[in-house]
Amino acid sequence: MSLQKYNKLAGKHVLVIGGTSGLGFAVAEGAIESNARVTISSSSSSKIEASLASLKNSYPSATVAGYPCDLSKPTVEADLEALFKQVGKVDHIVVTAGDKLAVSPLQDVTYESIISAGQVRFIAPILIAKVGSKYLNKGPESSIVLSTGSVSQRPIPNWSVVASYAAGLHGLTRNLALDLKPIRVNLVSPGPVDTELWNSYSEEEKRGFFKEIEDKVLTGHVAKPEEVAECYLWLMKDTNATGVIADSSSGSLLV
Repeated sequence: MSLQKYNKLAGKHVLVIGGTSGLGFAVAEGAIESNARVTISSSSSSKIEASLASLKNSYPSATVAGYPCDLSKPTVEADLEALFKQVGKVDHIVVTAGDKLAVSPLQDVTYESIISAGQVRFIAPILIAKVGSKYLNKGPESSIVLSTGSVSQRPIPNWSVVASYAAGLHGLTRNLALDLKPIRVNLVSPGPVDTELWNSYSEEEKRGFFKEIEDKVLTGHVAKPEEVAECYLWLMKDTNATGVIADSSSGSLLV
């Protein structure tokens, strides 16, 4: 039996929006290891250049490219059109892009802060689906994979605005799966992951947070990006999966 039968990403073109760090970079690595052609995008040209250099160093024979696109601007739809014109036809779009979480007491929330909190994490994914669907090869072998967080299912004090958008991505994913059929649309919901988002804390604070998480979650450890990246790879490969919300949360939703 040919092993190629199970290497569903071989020869496919995967675009990772948010692919210069954390989960996105791990997904890019996993796609390359599955013999896919990979394009990464983020708001920072310098990060794209550094990430491409790192990928090419680790995978010298890989076909990789990168283009900037800032999802935080009011011109996001036009900017996405420009991005996809550069990228061209794709088989899979993975969205892991994020910005600083708008965590604050409800009393401090304003109209402007609510709108701003959803720009990158909710509004942009809708527009990525709108624009990107024109560039996706048609059929169930193509997909969009979005990202949310476990706060969408387990509330945290002062996270009401963030949780609203996170939960909204569940409904968005299911409805996009209907609207874009036969292209598949799925969602990954990670729990705590050891990414660059923790870099704003001191090492002592980070160790304290991690110890608290490790004592609580069922797996006993904070996930590495390459672990959660497997969810994205599965949802790209499984041509029978659409409208799926995939939890990779260390069992944190059970305790």
